[in-house]
Amino acid sequence: MNIVLMADNRKNELLVNFCIAYRQILSKHSLFSIFNTSRMIEQAAGLTLISFPTEISGTIGQLAARASYNEIDAVIYLRDPGLLTYDSPNQLLRACDTNSIPFATNIATAEILVLAIDRGDLDWRELIR
Repeated sequence: MNIVLMADNRKNELLVNFCIAYRQILSKHSLFSIFNTSRMIEQAAGLTLISFPTEISGTIGQLAARASYNEIDAVIYLRDPGLLTYDSPNQLLRACDTNSIPFATNIATAEILVLAIDRGDLDWRELIR
């Protein structure tokens, strides 16, 4: 599975801790993130990630394009509800909605998603690619 791991700035530490907790599951999959987040996860959890440039809007555009071609199987984007606007991930969210790609926005849905992936609940995504 190709899994995107991202977070708003105030949720980066939570994402890193999530990756540490679910390291055994995540290590079986291809992981993608922006450069700074990738480095934090790699150093803390020992996982290998494919990095995109740090510029968020360009990265969101690239990931949305990949989602449009079903090259992404799941997105975990831990959002900060304290932010006034969520414009940046909307393009990616739309692409995921269009292509039935699961998109977790908080720790509870992220845990449900990663456990579902581990159980094989999303193996049907392999048939699409």
